[in-house]
Amino acid sequence: MSSMVVAPASGGPTAEFRTRYAPPEPVHLHQTLRGLSRGSGDPAYRVVGSTIWRAVRTPVGPGSLRLVPSSSGIEATAWGDGAEWLIDGVPELLGDGDDWSGLDVSRNDFLADARRRLPGLRLTRTNQVVQMLVPAVLEQKVTSTEAWRAWRQLVRAHGTPAPGPAPEGLVVPPDAAGWSRIPSWEWHRAGVGPQRSATVMRVCAVAAGLERTLSLGRGGDEIQKRLRSVVGVGVWTAAETSQRAHGDADSPSVGDYHLPALVGWALIGRPVDDDGMLELLEPWRGNRERVMRLIGASGFRKPRFGPRLTIQDHRHH
Repeated sequence: MSSMVVAPASGGPTAEFRTRYAPPEPVHLHQTLRGLSRGSGDPAYRVVGSTIWRAVRTPVGPGSLRLVPSSSGIEATAWGDGAEWLIDGVPELLGDGDDWSGLDVSRNDFLADARRRLPGLRLTRTNQVVQMLVPAVLEQKVTSTEAWRAWRQLVRAHGTPAPGPAPEGLVVPPDAAGWSRIPSWEWHRAGVGPQRSATVMRVCAVAAGLERTLSLGRGGDEIQKRLRSVVGVGVWTAAETSQRAHGDADSPSVGDYHLPALVGWALIGRPVDDDGMLELLEPWRGNRERVMRLIGASGFRKPRFGPRLTIQDHRHH
């Protein structure tokens, strides 16, 4: 078991809670949380040296979370109405309950080497469905550059400043009701077409039901089915969400523009398509997202040739 000491740290105007998370196995803060950052300019995620700041819209209100690695574990401090909720969630955020013991990569030299070099890589579980689903919808069928630009613009315009001594410009994203109130012309101005903005609206309309999928555990067919019951949420979007919200260890992102080639080059030295990627991952069924994360965190880059996706600017059409 991890050691956690939770203490209210101030009686000032902004609630402050803190804890130290010290699990028996190593946790690499940046490798574990990297998937929560939506680009280098993400208003809700900031890296300052070895410290990570998150601005989070929790079920009980806005909060800021500061995570600092130390020799005795990870020091976590949170501020705002959501502070206690954030502190309670620190263990799962940093991989508590994520069991890698069943993953055997010894027969693949690349993966065995990556596992040896990345002992602190864990799967995060944020326990927030809509907060993970909205940015995934924004990333549908466009480049990361376009999606992250839209995310920055909308969060800055419709979020709220992060509470406590957070870095300047750190912003808590809207809740479901807040996303629902954004007018159509603002989506358009952010480069988000009517298809994706309508999907966000449908997601927000059933937000409570989507959050209830967290009670179903860390993944599985039922969670995927319920996420995909929202029109416009397909296989890729549901997987991207359950990876981050539920800590799903077996939901590779099928339908991604880049991932099949990356997996193919890493594992067999040539590009493959989605079917080929799933075939390569099949020996690790139950752990396929862990394998994907090992490849992603290993530093491996596929050869740079072939067509690149063109960035389109829809904002002025």
